[in-house]
Amino acid sequence: MTIYALSSGQGVAGIAVVRVSGSAASLVIEALTGKALPGSRRASVRALYGEDREHPIDRGMVIWMPGPGSFTGEDMAELHIHGGIAVVDAVLTAIGNIEGCRLAEPGEFTRRAFDSGRLDLTEAEGIADLISAETEVQRQQAVRQMDGALGALYEGWRHDLVQALAYLEADLDFADEELPEDLFGPMIPKVVALRETIAEHLDDDHRGERLRDGYQVVLVGPPNAGKSSLINALSKREVAIVSDIAGTTRDLIEVHLNLAGYPVTLVDTAGLRDGGDVIEQEGVRRARERAARADLTLRLCDVSVMGGNSFCESRAEDLCLVTKMDTVDGKTDLPHGAIGLSVKTGAGMDQLLAALEERVVGAMQVQDQPGITRLRHREALKQCQAHLVRALAGAEMDQDSELVAEDLRLAARALGRITGRVDVEDLLDVIFTDFCIGK
Repeated sequence: MTIYALSSGQGVAGIAVVRVSGSAASLVIEALTGKALPGSRRASVRALYGEDREHPIDRGMVIWMPGPGSFTGEDMAELHIHGGIAVVDAVLTAIGNIEGCRLAEPGEFTRRAFDSGRLDLTEAEGIADLISAETEVQRQQAVRQMDGALGALYEGWRHDLVQALAYLEADLDFADEELPEDLFGPMIPKVVALRETIAEHLDDDHRGERLRDGYQVVLVGPPNAGKSSLINALSKREVAIVSDIAGTTRDLIEVHLNLAGYPVTLVDTAGLRDGGDVIEQEGVRRARERAARADLTLRLCDVSVMGGNSFCESRAEDLCLVTKMDTVDGKTDLPHGAIGLSVKTGAGMDQLLAALEERVVGAMQVQDQPGITRLRHREALKQCQAHLVRALAGAEMDQDSELVAEDLRLAARALGRITGRVDVEDLLDVIFTDFCIGK
């Protein structure tokens, strides 16, 4: 079946791109233009027609890309048309009237590229991440993954495992042949080195996932500590209601920031206190739960109630902020490591931003080696590592070689599941439905 979709964004635009992929892609061009196919990969300006062959829908640019040298590996066509809603709808309707064509599902173009071997699963995920990237560093990580750096790393490890397994199976299958003794023995140091490399790769403080999902900063404190005022100041817009009435904020309010090129999510929470009505109590519960999962907690307390306030006793992983500094005269002694703030005057804001930037960059700075970007990668690597540990323990204890071989086989299989080389049918629907329609 030939699929088609609007690949550019929804809404009015100067130019819209409609993609078509499948065996009827050539028929779509001929039916809409009334002319023969243009030269391969050459832009041709043509009038596009629907059922009314006298009055064109639009005049646009047509590109013909025969398979297998296309993104999907199939015959493909692209129509670059004017981005008005009526124009796009008319072109999509005209394509839908052609036999054998249907609208694409989310991610179906990329899935066809995977099915045809044009890219592996990590590269497909890199495309999804690139589409969703909001900051420069997210873009860099996504491009590196889309270009195959992560897949190449894992496939290299899998190749080493398959080689070690081949030597062990040669020992098992050709024991009666005139082969050198203990073919697998020289492979053991390589398997040990791979186990250690994977352990180091896993010990990354979740940098790649943090960079992809955003660094989570949660503001906590008692009512009227200045949380809502601070999140408004940091986001430079009115996202939270500011009031002298305690308990104004009852639910979580999220704001996404770009800090030094890194994605940061600020979360305003309900004021922490006992009592209040049922809704406020639920807000407090959610605040505590979200703070427990935060990468960084900003603990706020009003300078007027600073003495003896437990919120000013900052943990090493938190930042303590003493707010409303404009309400006191003269020098005020702050707790060790605390930052004095006044949203009204701007005092302390530069110091806070510098501290936030230091924490964020330290936690998410891109490393030379491609990093783990998804939970499924991490789980597969953990499975691989567990099988390597068991295989090496079995080899050390002169365990049955067939059991050692099975663990090596399972370790290689776990790596293959990351790139999609083996047994991933159950994952495909989950992965590709995260894409937008038209990609």
